[in-house]
Amino acid sequence: MTWPRIVVGAVAVITALGALLADVVVPDLAAQHAFNPAWPPHAKFHDAQYVVMSILLGALGLALVARNQLLWAAALLSTPWLGMLGALLFPGTATYDPEFADDTVFVLGLHGQVFLALVLLAALVTAAWGSMRRLRASA
Repeated sequence: MTWPRIVVGAVAVITALGALLADVVVPDLAAQHAFNPAWPPHAKFHDAQYVVMSILLGALGLALVARNQLLWAAALLSTPWLGMLGALLFPGTATYDPEFADDTVFVLGLHGQVFLALVLLAALVTAAWGSMRRLRASA
């Protein structure tokens, strides 16, 4: 198995499980998301939509990795992470609710989720570059 395939596969697993773990399973994090009593039902609906979408995108990404379609897998898997960054451009959005400010993790001055999104996007770009390099070398 090539390193680009391993990297894209790892991002697929993180994409499939990340939102589910952070928003539903891990109690301290789920209290800020799916089980936050301050969130109205419509906000919870969109959080659940994001969780299900992430699971589906991760599964589709893994299927593409299994078929050695790494460029398509990388493009597909970038969707939720680019969406997370793009959401910050909308007025009134924030990476955390004010009541959880003391519990929020920052890495290098960035919200933990934003940092993770940037790391995973960089991994996908690097893996796509490596995959294209391999394709050119074998042609």
